Amino acid sequence: MAEEISTSKQTIVSGARPSGKLHLGNYIGALQNWKELQESYRCYYFIADWHALTTGYAEAHEVAGSSREMLLDWLSAGLDPEKAVLFRQSRVKEHAELFLLLAMITPISWLERCPTFKEQLRELEGKEINNYGFLGYPLLQAADILAYRADAVPVGEDQLPHLEITREVARRFNYLYGATLPEPEALLGKYPLLPGIDSRKMSKSYDNYIALSDPPETIREKVRRMITDPQRVRKNDPGRPEVCTVYRFQEIFNPAEAEQLGEACRTAGIGCVGCKEIAARKLIEMMAPLHEKRRLLEQQPAYLEEVLLEGEKRAGKEARATLEAVRGAMGL
Repeated sequence: MAEEISTSKQTIVSGARPSGKLHLGNYIGALQNWKELQESYRCYYFIADWHALTTGYAEAHEVAGSSREMLLDWLSAGLDPEKAVLFRQSRVKEHAELFLLLAMITPISWLERCPTFKEQLRELEGKEINNYGFLGYPLLQAADILAYRADAVPVGEDQLPHLEITREVARRFNYLYGATLPEPEALLGKYPLLPGIDSRKMSKSYDNYIALSDPPETIREKVRRMITDPQRVRKNDPGRPEVCTVYRFQEIFNPAEAEQLGEACRTAGIGCVGCKEIAARKLIEMMAPLHEKRRLLEQQPAYLEEVLLEGEKRAGKEARATLEAVRGAMGL
């Protein structure tokens, strides 16, 4: 397995809740960036299985299978255990200990004012999530990051409030006990918003997604159902590519032809059916290597477990060193 990652590089930490097979929105919103970052940073990428329980505690039995599916997509998309540490959050118990210690110094008001906390309360209205785990999940995220004394965290602008909680907690800890935990910086990236086939944000909740593991026939069928310009009734009607879901896919996955296809749409030089056929073909071509790699990995369950066990060993070593420093600073 992998050698020790160079300590001369800056450290990055990021994770994702296991929700089973990932979709194209996850791919362009996170995985492509993670793949690039692993070339120049010490990267710790974790499967956030404890976070999955904050709203999905009733489906705890599904977490292990979803974690396996997500790992398959990570590896298929190019995350490399020789370059990045891949692990399950729940197997590195220091996350929980640091979460507990930080909970002793974190005002409840900091958690209640988190914008994402309020947004999810609205989005999941009707679901029983008035539990401590849900209220405290921004602090668990802080523990995830601070356990590795991360220099930076890759985020979009909408995630900055979450990172600021981590920075505030680190500042408070250092004020009380002496400088121990660094304040991680935001590593801002431009993450293109990928619509789902119904033009809303691509999400499993909306059932409007294209999974990274969808076979070619499924991709064609989902692209065929994509919403186009509602005012374009006939092929010879001029279209408006700026309001078309298919054209957004052309811009992201077929940039070489996007401008030409947009002009053809505006002048009725191409119909929606033809444009969809091109988009589907491009997606299938792009995803073919991922499908082949996934197929091979599915036949190697022992390797998948080895990747995680090795990652957890390496992550645990780093997290234990942080906890020793934290306990020492607190006099415990």
